[in-house]
Amino acid sequence: MNNSSDDPKPDTLNDIGVLKRREVEARIVAPLIERFAEEFGQERVMDLAREIVIGVAQDQGAVLAEAMGGNGLAEFANTLTNWTKGDALEIEMREQTETTYAFDVVRCRYADMYRELGIQELGALLSCNRDGTLVQGFNPDIKFERTQTIMGGADHCDFRYSLSSSETPVEISDQ
Repeated sequence: MNNSSDDPKPDTLNDIGVLKRREVEARIVAPLIERFAEEFGQERVMDLAREIVIGVAQDQGAVLAEAMGGNGLAEFANTLTNWTKGDALEIEMREQTETTYAFDVVRCRYADMYRELGIQELGALLSCNRDGTLVQGFNPDIKFERTQTIMGGADHCDFRYSLSSSETPVEISDQ
């Protein structure tokens, strides 16, 4: 089938929920990473995988901002439904203003899923690694801070997003 446009088909995989999407990805990517690591070395393959995941997350963030019609913290906060679908995350909200979006994840089914698949060490690479870089693609002026993760053994993940009041989010329109 020939696509008349050079643009790839829009990514609609989040419709199934990001948790299910990450499971499908992990079941394919984990064996690839393991085999490539045997052939080319663990450190190099993990570095390349991290680089690829970061690039994909940034691209997805930009697409997400466009789909939301803006790239401010309010629009970013509205995207959280993608990641929480199917009770994937249990969240305790800490603060939500025009310049701050802060919450703790107190239960993470992503971490549970990676453990159940026996690939916990890849969970941080394939999921946690995306959190800061997705927001860079969404809006490079949003600062992301996290000091701990459930995947890393903590009892909760502390997500802190901030936007300087001097930074003005842009409205994104289809041209």
